[in-house]
Amino acid sequence: MGDVDVVFRKFDGSMHRRAFERFLGEDDWGTWLGVPVGTEVDYVSSGFRRKDEHRGVRLVPHGGWWTALFFAPTWDLEMYCDITAPATWKNRERVTLVDLDLDVTRRHDGHVELLDADEFAVHQLRYGYPAETVRQASAAAQEVTAACRAREEPFGLHYTTWLARV
Repeated sequence: MGDVDVVFRKFDGSMHRRAFERFLGEDDWGTWLGVPVGTEVDYVSSGFRRKDEHRGVRLVPHGGWWTALFFAPTWDLEMYCDITAPATWKNRERVTLVDLDLDVTRRHDGHVELLDADEFAVHQLRYGYPAETVRQASAAAQEVTAACRAREEPFGLHYTTWLARV
């Protein structure tokens, strides 16, 4: 089990953020990466760096238009899901995700929220998102939001089996 370079880019290819996360394994839902307390996240576009204060686990799905980060109950946020183009892997060493602005969050109390629709609208024009990208990202955001509310897997409790390994 080694570290995976997790790279988020914007649609124009510019670097957005980056972190090194631990490869944990794969299952029917996708690839699971561990994010221990202290994991450094570089927000390259703004020059900001932070250390994760809460233990988490990331799911990079097989071919889905999102990636989800699930957190231990030491924080009120249970899940933060970035809507992205499908992941591109380079061996097990690097995964690149194109951030498409929309995010879905769920708190441990069950509250689910879709975020950044305004940013998505602005970036459609700024970056010239193709109609198919807009359609896929919008559909993914709606599907993830509904699955989070219903706690359908992989947005149920399956992540806790992977989180226990972090």
